[in-house]
Amino acid sequence: MRIAVVGSGYVGLVAAACFAEMGNTIVCVDNDKKKIDGLKKGKLPIYEPGLDVLIDRNVREQRLSFSTDTAMAVRECSLIFIAVGTPPGEDGSADLQHVLSVSADIGKAMNDWKIIINKSTVPVGTSELVKTEVRKYTDFRVDVVSNPEFLKEGAAIDDFMKPDRVVIGTGSKEVAEIMRELYSPFVRTNNPIYIMSNKSAELTKYVANSLLATKISFMNEIANLCDVVGADIKDIRRGIGSDTRIGPHFIFPGVGFGGSCFPKDVRALRHTSDEHGYHLDILEAVTEVNCKQKKIMGRKIAEEFGEDLTGKTFGIWGLAFKPNTDDMRDAPSVVIINDLLERGARVKAYDPEATEYARTILGDSIEFCSSSYGALEDADALVLITEWTEFREPDFERIHSLLVKPVIFDGRNIWNPTKLISSGFTYYGIGRG
Repeated sequence: MRIAVVGSGYVGLVAAACFAEMGNTIVCVDNDKKKIDGLKKGKLPIYEPGLDVLIDRNVREQRLSFSTDTAMAVRECSLIFIAVGTPPGEDGSADLQHVLSVSADIGKAMNDWKIIINKSTVPVGTSELVKTEVRKYTDFRVDVVSNPEFLKEGAAIDDFMKPDRVVIGTGSKEVAEIMRELYSPFVRTNNPIYIMSNKSAELTKYVANSLLATKISFMNEIANLCDVVGADIKDIRRGIGSDTRIGPHFIFPGVGFGGSCFPKDVRALRHTSDEHGYHLDILEAVTEVNCKQKKIMGRKIAEEFGEDLTGKTFGIWGLAFKPNTDDMRDAPSVVIINDLLERGARVKAYDPEATEYARTILGDSIEFCSSSYGALEDADALVLITEWTEFREPDFERIHSLLVKPVIFDGRNIWNPTKLISSGFTYYGIGRG
C-alpha cells in the first residue's frame, strides 16, 4: 500500500518505519524542514532502540522517504495517517489545533477517495471534527478511522511489530477490511484486531493509560504506607501480583510516573468527563498522588541531611522518565532536582541518552556528567531516579569510595537493601520499611 504519515515525532516515525518494514511504500511528512533534512541524513530527532536501523534499511530499500510536501503525499497515497502532537491545555483538554490543521491540508489536496487514520491520541468525537474539517475543502469521499497506538517508549518497535491487539474505529465494513489487510502481517500469531465505533476506539486509549496510571499511583500509596508501618513493598507486590485478576505488571512503586502519555491522558480523560457532567474522582486522586510521589525523594533526603542542603552535593543517576528513551516530558527527575536546588544543594547528573533534552529544561542549573561514576565524585549521596540496565549491577565498592557519605536513595527499588546495609551504606528505598 502507498501510505502517508503526517508527523515525524515518536508515533509517526515508529509507524512509518514499521509499515515500510512490511513492504509498504511510505512517505513521512512534517512541516519542520530542519527535522526532515536531518532525517534525510539519517539523524533521528528521538532516541528509540532499533529505530535508526529500521529507518536506515527502509530508506535504502526505497520503501521509506521523508518530505515537507503534505499535498504531494496526499495526492500520491490512499491511506493518510495523522500522527501529530495533541499537547494538553491548561485545563487538561487535548489541543487539537495540529490535528485539525493537518485535516485542512488533506482536504485541500485531495484528488480521490482517501482514508484518514488518526494515530494521535485524541478525545471522543475527534473523528467527526476531522471529517467536518476535510469536508470544508473537498467533495471527494473521505473516511476517518480511529486507530490509537499502544506503544511503550523503549520497546516501541516490538510493540508495533507484535501488538497485543489492534484497535480500529470505523463505521464502514469496507474500510474495516482495508485496515485488517494493512495490519494482517503484524498479527500472524492471531492477536486480535478489534473493530469498533470511532468513539469507542478514541476512548479506549485514554482508558487504558488511565487504568495503568491508576495501578502505579495505588502502588505508590501502598509503598508509602509500607514505610510508615515497616512492611516491604516487594513482598506485597509478589503477594498480590500472582493473583490473575491483578497480575504482575505496573505494580512497581517508584518516584512517580511521567512521559508523554500517562499524565496527559489522565488529565484529558478527566476533562472529557467533566465536559459531560460526570466527575472522575478516582482519576483526580491519581493525579494528586502522582504529584505528591515526585516529592517523596526530596523528603527522604531531607530526613537524612536536614532541610537546608547548602554545601551538599547529590549525584543523580537517570534523568529520562523511564529507561530506553530520552523523553523528559513530566519526568520525576525534574521535580526531584528542583527540590534539591531549592534547598540549596548542588546537583551532578548522568543519563545515557537524555542529557541533551534535559539541558533544554534544566539549563546550567546542574552539572551534566559524561559517566555515571563521574556524577558521584565528591557527592554526599547517590540518588537513583531512572532504572537504566547499566545501573542494575554497579561497582558498589567504587561507589562507596567516591561518595563523601555512603548514602544511597534508590528511587526504583532495584538494589538489595540488606546487601548494601551490610556493606556500610545507608539505604533509602520506596516502601522498603
